[in-house]
Amino acid sequence: MSLAAVSEPLRAANLLAGRVIYRLDLFHAATSDSPARPSASAIIVKTQPIAAAPDGYDLAFVVAGGNPVGFHHAETSRWLRRQARRSHILGGVSGGPAILANAGVMDNRRMTVHWEHAAALAERHPGLMLERGLYVMDRDRLTCAGGIAPLDMMHALIAEHHGGAFARLVSDWFMHTDIRPAGGPQRAGLAERYGTTRSVVLSALEAMDNHIADPLSLKQLAAISGVGDRQLTRQFRHGLGQSPGRIYRQLRLDKSRELLRQTDLSITEIAVATGFFNAGHYATTFKKRYGFSPRRYRLSLEQSEQQRPDDGKAQRPP
Repeated sequence: MSLAAVSEPLRAANLLAGRVIYRLDLFHAATSDSPARPSASAIIVKTQPIAAAPDGYDLAFVVAGGNPVGFHHAETSRWLRRQARRSHILGGVSGGPAILANAGVMDNRRMTVHWEHAAALAERHPGLMLERGLYVMDRDRLTCAGGIAPLDMMHALIAEHHGGAFARLVSDWFMHTDIRPAGGPQRAGLAERYGTTRSVVLSALEAMDNHIADPLSLKQLAAISGVGDRQLTRQFRHGLGQSPGRIYRQLRLDKSRELLRQTDLSITEIAVATGFFNAGHYATTFKKRYGFSPRRYRLSLEQSEQQRPDDGKAQRPP
């Protein structure tokens, strides 16, 4: 399911574009050189051994099930680390993010994984910025919980490459019209969260949500939304009463506050993970938004934990 949900949107994109805009190669990480790899449901997938994989792919996804946290294949890990050193984009689907983490290429990157593997992965790598969302796009790393969630992730990816209108054609091809945001299902859809049904605004908000650490420019957001810079700004002001830049900054600050609550990352690491120039700029912007510094906020969380009674009903800072 996960493999099909990643690969089929690319095939449909080629078909709808009338030309090859995506080329897909399949490799396996097992020791056998057999080109026929049966899935758990006995569907045969033709692959090549990872030793035959060249360097330089635009994007490499690791798709895995079974026990990925305990899986180790030295050649695959070496290949992934080599791609990371060369700044290539790496992705993981279902249990695949666990293999990326084991290879050591997920440092200082937000990520998600299939819920079945989340607890074991967090125990093995306590420093991971692990989230419980459908997918996470953090700079040069894309991770996805698997199942049919890759359909949502590939919609976001194709929208970045070829615009929101073309991405919707691909999603419609699969009758996947209820496209979910990266953080679902724990969070409401973008329309409900922001109180707007303007498709241009929703496309830009989705792109913002997927680019927390590497903020997109207004021109890039407009291109993804299929409009000009000025029209996008007008749509935001009419629909949400604020500029795209202000909404984007608030979104990144909200994510940073979540990281302050849920991780032990340093202030500098959180600043980088949420797209700020440096810790000083981040702290100033955070204080302007919330009325206190990131350090003070974290300290208040620690004090609240220390004062929490046994019944666990003490309130944490918001």
